[in-house]
Amino acid sequence: MKQQPITSLPLSPEIERRNRMVKYSIAMGIRIVCIVLMLFVQGWWLLVCAAGAILLPYFAVVIANVHADPRGKSVQRPGAIQVYTRHEDEDER
Repeated sequence: MKQQPITSLPLSPEIERRNRMVKYSIAMGIRIVCIVLMLFVQGWWLLVCAAGAILLPYFAVVIANVHADPRGKSVQRPGAIQVYTRHEDEDER
């Protein structure tokens, strides 16, 4: 059985779940701020806060469930070593 290198392993389920919960909690915190601000603002700001309160739950779920591995691509091993040989012309200099 081929052993998988440690650099290409995915995040553990606990860490991935925690990252999603943090993203979702931040979005829901912004939504609560929008709801509270709706009590104090007027005009266009009221519409902006209402749009945030209505649309943020959908976008929070979408953003939280996007899978992004912060470590990027796996590390590849370097290629073969190239041997440098000196020519006799260079030895005379």
